[in-house]
Amino acid sequence: MTDNVVVALSCGTDNPNRATRGLFFAMMAHKQGKSASVFLLDEGVFLARKGLAENVQAATGDRADDHLSYLQEFGVPIYVCTPCAAARGIGAEDLVEGAEMATGDRFIHLACDGAVISL
Repeated sequence: MTDNVVVALSCGTDNPNRATRGLFFAMMAHKQGKSASVFLLDEGVFLARKGLAENVQAATGDRADDHLSYLQEFGVPIYVCTPCAAARGIGAEDLVEGAEMATGDRFIHLACDGAVISL
């Protein structure tokens, strides 16, 4: 069993339930003492854009920005796929605090070193 967990999240405003769940699972992994990280790709990169997660809420009522705020507060790494973000007009200056651009190399490194939850 590994203590490293990476949540790969490929949805954002297009699927608020899955987007919120992905951030929730990263938060829960951290709360359980795991070394958690989030890798946002495809539509998921929008979650790292300043102000956008505030508008994402699951059917259960929990909000993506609440989970994102927790991850930021505790320094859980949030990686944003560089080409995915560029294709959507998102630059490093648009990202929330604690998020950073990363390439597929970073994701493969994280995935090979831990458990992957993909949403």
